[in-house]
Amino acid sequence: MSPGQTRTMCAQYCISFADVEKAHTNIRDYIHLTPVLTSSILNQVAGRNLFFKCELFQKTGSFKPSYSFTTRPEQLLFLQAAVMIRGALNAIRGLIPATLEGKPKAVVTHSSGNHGQALTYAAKLEGIPAYIVVPQAAPNCKKLAIQSYGASIIYSEQSDESREKVTKRIMEETEGILVHPNQEPAVIAGQGTIALEVLNQVPLVDALVVPVGGGGMVAGIAITVKALKPTVKVYAAEPLNADDCYQSKLKGELTPNTYPPETVADGVKSSIGTNTWPIIRDLVDDVFTVTEDEIKYATQLVWERMKLLIEPTAGVGVAAVLSHNFQTVSPEVKNICIVLSGGNVDLTSLTWVKPAARPGPY
Repeated sequence: MSPGQTRTMCAQYCISFADVEKAHTNIRDYIHLTPVLTSSILNQVAGRNLFFKCELFQKTGSFKPSYSFTTRPEQLLFLQAAVMIRGALNAIRGLIPATLEGKPKAVVTHSSGNHGQALTYAAKLEGIPAYIVVPQAAPNCKKLAIQSYGASIIYSEQSDESREKVTKRIMEETEGILVHPNQEPAVIAGQGTIALEVLNQVPLVDALVVPVGGGGMVAGIAITVKALKPTVKVYAAEPLNADDCYQSKLKGELTPNTYPPETVADGVKSSIGTNTWPIIRDLVDDVFTVTEDEIKYATQLVWERMKLLIEPTAGVGVAAVLSHNFQTVSPEVKNICIVLSGGNVDLTSLTWVKPAARPGPY
């Protein structure tokens, strides 16, 4: 596939590679170049060379929540919007010159936590009020982090329908502008900058594995990878309990979850949407689903062997590479980069942690 063919192909999607390049220019002075780490132990378990793009180290700024000696342990926050900060910053910076009457009165979104934190931080930099619609069941650490940045939280039920209904109401009440967590083109383009870094940091990479919920991150990454190195594979990973992306690829049409998913990976409960689906349909090479036990095992493995406090959502990609189904991938796909997409762990909710059965030698 020639570069010219790639540009023509991208014209049918909500973003092009040029949008990713522009996003990189917009945000590069505001983000960290996150490291890529390796683990010989995980290489042995997977039977491949694994590279971990550590977006859990991505910054959300220098703001520090106030606390006192009466602060409870669960209120001591590690404010990590992780990968979502790329998309949120790009979206907010794009709003400022595009708004003819100056800054928008407010920005509004719905989020299980990570995008909400990122958007609140990005809006705070520009002095714009943020209103975040959050499911009641979202982890406490994420809700506390959003509040600590000064955003207004409005609660919804877990379903996509409830989130969107409440978000629409808040937009009308505040005259705010919607920055969708995964279907906003500027957010998708911002997420795509991850792949720009990976292709430079791991020149011999054969595949990227990306957790998928609404699909913004994997869509942005796929646009970038297929424009620059079309032979590199892009794989999506999602919980079996929230397998709308897998079902959509299987059926060849957008197939949202028909019920609120129950999964420990709270950051990927959303369904893919009308903007991300065409990109995923055409440019994502395959989708791997993993069970709850596989997610928990992979997450604990990274905690214990790499000493990285990832959240279960980030563990979904690791679980996919360690899964039995991934053995169908050609042995020629040897160098695999997994995006570790966040480190917001609610320590009070880890009732599922237990000694894990380990399938390989250590």
